[in-house]
Amino acid sequence: MKVFVTGASGFIGSAVVRELISAGHQVIGLARSEKSAKVVNDLGGEVLTGSLEDLQILKKGTSLADGVIHNAFFHDFTQFSKAAEMDKIAINTMGEALLGTGKPIVVTAGILGLPLIDGNITEESVLSASFARYSETTAVVLAEKGVNASVIRLAPSVHDKKDAGFIPFIISQARKYGISAYPEDGNNHWTAVHRLDAAKAFRLALEKGTKGALYNVVGDTRIKLKTIATLIGDTLHLPVVSLSGDKLTKHFEWMSHFIASDSPATNLKTQEQLGWKPTEIGLLEDMQQNYF
Repeated sequence: MKVFVTGASGFIGSAVVRELISAGHQVIGLARSEKSAKVVNDLGGEVLTGSLEDLQILKKGTSLADGVIHNAFFHDFTQFSKAAEMDKIAINTMGEALLGTGKPIVVTAGILGLPLIDGNITEESVLSASFARYSETTAVVLAEKGVNASVIRLAPSVHDKKDAGFIPFIISQARKYGISAYPEDGNNHWTAVHRLDAAKAFRLALEKGTKGALYNVVGDTRIKLKTIATLIGDTLHLPVVSLSGDKLTKHFEWMSHFIASDSPATNLKTQEQLGWKPTEIGLLEDMQQNYF
């Protein structure tokens, strides 16, 4: 299968490209710079130059492929509304190009913010209409129109060496302020998944996913924020401190909107439907080995 991958040179996307090629697929990777193009080329993919805002390029990449994996996102969380709108337009552009073809598109979304069902986010948890990121709801609407769209819901921490996401930011803030902080009582939960496990899930969703399906791609299903803060504090020899209110906002900055989320999740239906099973090391072990 020839697969058009957006975000192909990124932390997650590059692992997806490598996974696809190792499974015998061909890849057309969207790249917005010479540096990104080199990454895609070095991985063995074909380069299509452009960005998420180049709608004609997105249509071209979609038309050249047998399927699409949408990994790209504008990762400036200080401009989250802009990023979400850009994402929505890109997904609709590619989805409309696929209408009537039966070709799959796998869209990236997240676990954070989904409602709990009996204490966990399950594959049946549905986003509220007011949720700020539109990727999942956009994909679901496309599926209702007949597009073969499915959704990978990633854990907030997709971890591995060279991670530049939430966990490195938490560590950098601990170093900056001289404390390892957690929100309130620290008993809220996050999930995590190794990026190589995530890459396998993307490939499987492309190959055997079901139209309209929502897949919870999590390895660690519930890690307390206090546990993460304690590991950071112990490693950096810093006090571990609970924060709330303005102090929490000051310490975590843009991340204060996410840090207090309680998002334990299950992945049983995803494992059953895709034949997927996370096998890589968990977040806490990865942090100990590779994050300091």
